[in-house]
Amino acid sequence: MKYVAAFLMAKLTNEAPTAADLKTILSSVDCKIDEARLKEFMAEVEGKDITELIAEGSKKMATVGGGGGGKAAAPAAGGADAGDSAAPAKKEAAKEESEDEDMGFGLFD
Repeated sequence: MKYVAAFLMAKLTNEAPTAADLKTILSSVDCKIDEARLKEFMAEVEGKDITELIAEGSKKMATVGGGGGGKAAAPAAGGADAGDSAAPAKKEAAKEESEDEDMGFGLFD
């Protein structure tokens, strides 16, 4: 990914960035450079249009998916049952909180 980022940065000022351009950018932030991987990356992008590469990459990323946040909590049942079930939940939360305090250390100690 670092080679892609450096390539895009170099592309802003240079129509045909070279491996030396990428090395200069990566070296400026003390980034370790794998010569073999850099050579392979440059061979992959040589002679290709950047907008086409981005379009191809976007298509591939669309098939990957985003992970998501999981299931949403089920809504509480209406009526008196909802009020009755809330009281035990508060007691449990208070109990868990007091157990955390007994650990003997704090986050900022």
